[in-house]
Amino acid sequence: MSHIVAIVGRPNVGKSTLFNRLIGERKAIIDNVSGVTRDRIYGFSDWNGKNFTVVDTGGFVKGSSDIFEAEIRRQVQIAIDEASVIVFLTDVTTGITDLDEEIARMLRKNPKKVILAVNKVDNSQRQMMANEFWSLGFDDTVFLSSISGSGTGELLDIVSEVLPDEATEEQNMLKPGIPKIAIVGQPNVGKSSLTNSLVGEERNIVTDIPGTTRDAIYTLYNKFEKEFYLIDTAGIRKKAKVHEDLEFYSVLRSIKAMEEADVCLLMLDATAGIEAQDLSILGLIQKRKKGVVIVVNKWDLIQKETNTARDFEKRLKEKMAPFTDVPVLFTSVHEKQRIFKTVETALEVYENRSRKIKTSELNDVMLEVIEKNPPPSHRGKYIKIKYIAQLPVAYPAFVLYCNYPDHVKESYRQFIENQLRKHFPLTGAAVSVYFREK
Repeated sequence: MSHIVAIVGRPNVGKSTLFNRLIGERKAIIDNVSGVTRDRIYGFSDWNGKNFTVVDTGGFVKGSSDIFEAEIRRQVQIAIDEASVIVFLTDVTTGITDLDEEIARMLRKNPKKVILAVNKVDNSQRQMMANEFWSLGFDDTVFLSSISGSGTGELLDIVSEVLPDEATEEQNMLKPGIPKIAIVGQPNVGKSSLTNSLVGEERNIVTDIPGTTRDAIYTLYNKFEKEFYLIDTAGIRKKAKVHEDLEFYSVLRSIKAMEEADVCLLMLDATAGIEAQDLSILGLIQKRKKGVVIVVNKWDLIQKETNTARDFEKRLKEKMAPFTDVPVLFTSVHEKQRIFKTVETALEVYENRSRKIKTSELNDVMLEVIEKNPPPSHRGKYIKIKYIAQLPVAYPAFVLYCNYPDHVKESYRQFIENQLRKHFPLTGAAVSVYFREK
């Protein structure tokens, strides 16, 4: 269940610094997928056992500092529409400005939870000055300094307190054990058309479960002896004058859909090739350890030569490296080409992602591989791997017990992951490999 925490406020109050604080030191770890440049507009955080996505709305503004108030109003509106909790950031050094007053008015009218955060409160004099911000009328008001980090723990405490618990009522409305598939991707790649083609006009075999607390609509798909939930986030259409914010909405929607899903169908536009934003969405899918199938749509618009698909796939995988064990399908939703293949492939990936490998088989295969290719020694210390086990989590994760786990290099971890993929059917699933001391 994905909760979005949005940071809003006028320019230069320190939204990006607070954003970096909230997603913590983990940012460096989160973004080390090589070759993937991504805009640091959203990141993941967890606190007191609650997971949530933090969004810095300031990152969506064109031409940052001389922003018009209309632009900020729009950001606040988007946050009100999409977020579970809104952090309204102000700056003690400027006091309450007219724009702050206006944002406060918009936020007071909305039913969402708002936390007022007064930034740059880093000495006792500013502590006194900050008291005037209580006049904006928010029960939850926190004084903090996002540069030094003081007060951010208190802010996170409130955020985690007000976020609903994971097991919400609609989780219970879904039948357990049925794969959940989300179609994600940039605007206009054909997500809605794919949804409509899959669901078809035969509405009698489709039951819509409207999200009680969110926009994702679950459609129970049940034909050709296949059963799964299709998570449709194409609800963007309902928003008025959304064209200007399409990218922002679609990113937030994709994040929500991704969180809910077991497998994501990442749709690309064949005519546009793979773009930075696609790699960014792929990076998110991997970080959240979801299964993935890449669907290259509008393939009917491409002029074909003998190896067109093969060359396209090769270029695609070069950009995706090191995570290349992913099915790639070429479709035309418009021409109804290979649409059902996407479903079959997604269900295969679901199987791979939930695969449990027998411990004996795992050790028979992998210990032999390791014997032939042992980890390189570290400063004369030989690293011996004695045993492998699969962890009881929702995706394939393996732990290798050895004597010097901290000295195993990343390249060797990559080697083990590749060998696991070579010997066991794990295509499309994100795999984690850990080294631990016995």
